Amino acid sequence: MAIDALLKDFNEIANNPKAQLASYKSQGYKAIGCMPYYAPEELVHAAGMVPFGLWGTNDKYISLSKEYCASFYCSLAQLDLEMLLDGTLDDLDGVITSVLCDTLRPMSQNIRVAMEKMGKMPVIFLAHPQNRAKEYGIRYSISQYKNVKEELEKIAGKEITDQALSETIKVYNRNRQARRKFVKLVGDHPEAVSAVDRGAVLKASYFMRKEDHTEMLEELNKELEALPESNWQGVRLVTSGIICDNPTLLSIFDKNDIAIVADDVANESRSFRVDAPEEGDPMEALARQFGAQDYDVLLYDEESHQNRRADYVVNLVKENKADGLVVFMMTFCDPEEMEYPYLNKALNDAGVRHVKIGVDMQMRDFGQLETALQALADEVKANKAIF
Repeated sequence: MAIDALLKDFNEIANNPKAQLASYKSQGYKAIGCMPYYAPEELVHAAGMVPFGLWGTNDKYISLSKEYCASFYCSLAQLDLEMLLDGTLDDLDGVITSVLCDTLRPMSQNIRVAMEKMGKMPVIFLAHPQNRAKEYGIRYSISQYKNVKEELEKIAGKEITDQALSETIKVYNRNRQARRKFVKLVGDHPEAVSAVDRGAVLKASYFMRKEDHTEMLEELNKELEALPESNWQGVRLVTSGIICDNPTLLSIFDKNDIAIVADDVANESRSFRVDAPEEGDPMEALARQFGAQDYDVLLYDEESHQNRRADYVVNLVKENKADGLVVFMMTFCDPEEMEYPYLNKALNDAGVRHVKIGVDMQMRDFGQLETALQALADEVKANKAIF
């Protein structure tokens, strides 16, 4: 299948998650909503159910969730609850809530109370350890995953066997590898995949069984690998933040000949950086995978005095020969706001051009954002013309 046809299919899935969910339900699958961050989707898959990513939405406003949420909760979390309340996600058979930030901790209980009050789906609570790489952290993760496993087994009506989980880990590792390869290929061939299409390919993975997504993505990767060497003359940027999946926002990149050649985005590359071990106890493998997650503003860093995450972002820009960085700052995201001064200093010290742009999933007018991106692009192009 040609590149354009594959990209069209990915866009259709990414832009119609409710239809995708209904399709799986019509095939007899049960589905479990997985809220950010690092939910053990493999357990859902091993139970024969479909993990369904809950990362807010770009086509709703916050209304019903105001009854449960403080106004300073980030829009991503509030819009997840909005969809659970207004019937958009009624096809789900349960939802997993994690608590890796100050908003998600109370939100997990808001969702539980709301679902109980309305007689809707069961809510599965998941608390990750911040000291995740130590042996006691690994043990704690395993205990939490066992709790999730038991709740999922009740919903599925079947046991999640070690064999099924081991096979699922292989399925997920293959998909993570395909997504990492895709990100690299887009960086090598920005002329072939627009920012909008890149976002759709990665977003679609949250609404598909990983086998289905991998099959399509490996075919796309094969087509991209066959392309001749790129002669891209536009601007090459790296993105960072929690989420930047709005097609209207991403179209601004395309209008200004800006390619996203790599990312440090939570619902993109951060989510598939690390594979799970394929040998040994599969539950421990999932715990060790989370223990190996690093360079994330939401995760505790024992060596934070060395500013390792900021160095990681700087190196990401340099390694991908990017012209700069765009930091998408989620409104009311305390971890990102507190980290930014350190990140800003590291970027300035390294001479990396960057711009910080505030985003909210209820935004419909991107005029200021477009101006900021145009200014950054013009600066890069002017500098290239001089040298």
